[in-house]
Amino acid sequence: MDALPTVLEDWFAARGWAPRSHQRAMLAAVRRGDHALLVAPTGAGKTLAGFLPTLADLIDHPTDRLHTLYVSPLKALAVDVRRNLLTPIEDMALPIRVETRTGDTPSDRKARQRVKPPHILLTTPESLSLLLSYPDAALMFADLQTVIIDEVHAFATQKRGDLLSLSMARLQTINPALRRVALSATVADVDAYRAWLAPDGDIDTVAAVLGEAGAEPNVTILIPEGRVPWSGHSGKYAANQVMAEIAAHQTTLVFCNTRGLAELIFQELWSANDANLPIAIHHGSLSIEARRKVESAMADGRLRALVATASLDLGVDWGNVDCVIQMGAPKGASRLLQRIGRANHRLDQASEAILIPGNRFEYLEARAALDAVEAGERDADDFRVGSLDVLAQHIMGLACAGPFHEAAMLAEIQSATPYSALTPDAFASVLHFIEGGGYALRAYDRFKRLAQDADGTWRVAHPRFIQQHRLNAGIIVDQPALAVRFANGRKLGTVEEGFAAQLTPGDSFFFSGMALEVVKMDTTDLVVRATAKQARIPSWGGSRMAMSTRLADRVRAFLASPDQWHRFPSDVREWLDMQKLRSVLPQPGQLLIETFPHEGRHYLVCYSFEGSNAHQSLGMLLTRRMESQGLMPLGFVANDYALAVYGLKPVTDPHSLFSADILDHEFVDWVEQSSLLKRAFRDVAVISGLIERQHPGKRKTGRQVAFSTDLIYDVLRKYQPDHLLIKAAWADARARMTDVGRLGDLIDRAATTMLHITLDRVSPLAVPVLILIGREQVAQSAAEDALLIEAEALVAQAMRPD
Repeated sequence: MDALPTVLEDWFAARGWAPRSHQRAMLAAVRRGDHALLVAPTGAGKTLAGFLPTLADLIDHPTDRLHTLYVSPLKALAVDVRRNLLTPIEDMALPIRVETRTGDTPSDRKARQRVKPPHILLTTPESLSLLLSYPDAALMFADLQTVIIDEVHAFATQKRGDLLSLSMARLQTINPALRRVALSATVADVDAYRAWLAPDGDIDTVAAVLGEAGAEPNVTILIPEGRVPWSGHSGKYAANQVMAEIAAHQTTLVFCNTRGLAELIFQELWSANDANLPIAIHHGSLSIEARRKVESAMADGRLRALVATASLDLGVDWGNVDCVIQMGAPKGASRLLQRIGRANHRLDQASEAILIPGNRFEYLEARAALDAVEAGERDADDFRVGSLDVLAQHIMGLACAGPFHEAAMLAEIQSATPYSALTPDAFASVLHFIEGGGYALRAYDRFKRLAQDADGTWRVAHPRFIQQHRLNAGIIVDQPALAVRFANGRKLGTVEEGFAAQLTPGDSFFFSGMALEVVKMDTTDLVVRATAKQARIPSWGGSRMAMSTRLADRVRAFLASPDQWHRFPSDVREWLDMQKLRSVLPQPGQLLIETFPHEGRHYLVCYSFEGSNAHQSLGMLLTRRMESQGLMPLGFVANDYALAVYGLKPVTDPHSLFSADILDHEFVDWVEQSSLLKRAFRDVAVISGLIERQHPGKRKTGRQVAFSTDLIYDVLRKYQPDHLLIKAAWADARARMTDVGRLGDLIDRAATTMLHITLDRVSPLAVPVLILIGREQVAQSAAEDALLIEAEALVAQAMRPD
């Protein structure tokens, strides 16, 4: 079952290689007729293992039809895999055509691919969904043998995973013999992913193939300037040290957790780049031309370093990368392992990586991540019920391909694991939403996208809705953005509307590694020119990555285990020793609350380690409750580890602030009165197809989309509060925008484990979060200097033993 065609065996032998056991196991699984999930470390040849059955079958049984569909979470990954896949195909002179199809693919090539598809098509979930919206989809995919899902952990638990699962259900209907293959290096719960991958969730039809272990990675923690900083999360203090590492290695990938941080770190490195080494920047807001240029330079070995975000931490493999640097804490063991694997991309050679913590808590987090990687621990993935807005988009897409019958469509959708529990009533509500927008919107023709014939067949109500769907389909709802262009029209990328609104002509900002001055702006473009003026860093919306629950548990364990402290730098040990002397260190599972006065204000600091998103939500709730109790709150600051709330009156009874009904009363009121629910509604309205972002030849501005969705939101809240999209928006607001699950865990813990310590002044453990006060709005160097002086005084108070 695992024998290779002679030409493939000879190709391996000519390189002195032999197929690895997991590569042969994947071949055997597919030949047995099984679906397969491969979990193997980076550098183990996962991609080749996934494609090996395809290459073998195409060699033994040539065809002119589409044979294999490869689905990637990133456009860059599809391009990179095509480049790597063509090497063995060209070496063996095989008549196998490989092409990519993403949002960057020219329209003429897309049209040709539907008429004459390649043998292997590399695509994304969104592009696959669009392909299925054409009437000829059944013909195109009739002989499809295999779907390969790469980096499955990156999207299976999210809305993109819902869309892909639904698309696979349609492909399985078109060809019941279709085999599904998924690949990952960082899956924690193998059986959960087998169930997600399997048709009808039948886990026994999916073979679990585990790769052999590789060399242990060589990971170190670099201390910026020899001491762990009290504040910050960027590690920018270490710019000179990072440049020294870049100079000492062939090629280095420098990972940052956000696009704004990537722009900041690039500028810091460029200032420290006395040797003028070629370095570049890569993130999702840069233009396709800029990204392709950088990717090509990396592939050719023309760069010494590349500053990047998550746009490159999945599977993009450049053989000359021999070091990975993580700026700031990694936030999760799985993410760290993924990024480490980008260096020395070989199973038998240790990857080299360096972590640069931004502050003392981040040092503990970095140490916890290293321990987790060494222990083989992965971050947990939370699978959830499929989203109804995604389902609405999918149904409309299939309707564009042709009429359908309700019962057959429901059965097909239920075969997708995220929707296996979808009831006929819930399905009917989605159909009727597409049919007319719902009870409150039934009078408007523009929402009547589906119609039902007398025999029960559903079809698209008017051809214009087909074009509308294809123009607007997609799961990723970007923030409204303006194109950044030079006067000659050359596009550099995009910045979000909210950031652009803060700019006026003459202002300058860093973007794509350059300092740019605003010349003029209109509703779609920000016209700029290069400048030598002082510039600011752009800001992008969206939540910061939160520390995973498993890393949080390890950090809590560090605090409660002085026998582990000998592993830490002396200044971190001194910090923890002083906290133990002046206050207490929380035990695992315990919620420590400290209250103390400082410079005329009264502070409450909660050490909950539930991540910045949950802490931001809790800060909003606590200040509302403090207001109602007459405690006169002034504000709050939060990081991944702690929340600090400050006001004019002391909190003497924190239990009353953290009572369980805060999630029933204040949470609901806050979400409904804030912009949270409206923002969530905009997303689900766009995804479900209720609101279109684009018309032929014209794209709506963010303000226009917001105006349209806000009007509909107000109508539905008043006349149909149980509307499908209101429910979907609530689900998003709870789960995605507020980390309400972790917030609930925090409230539950407070009820039974809260330890309240009253102090006469700031504690050592509170310093990192209190230093954040005032920093969000800092723009001038003089203000920054004043804050540094203030921080030094704060540290001096906290670390005084008396």
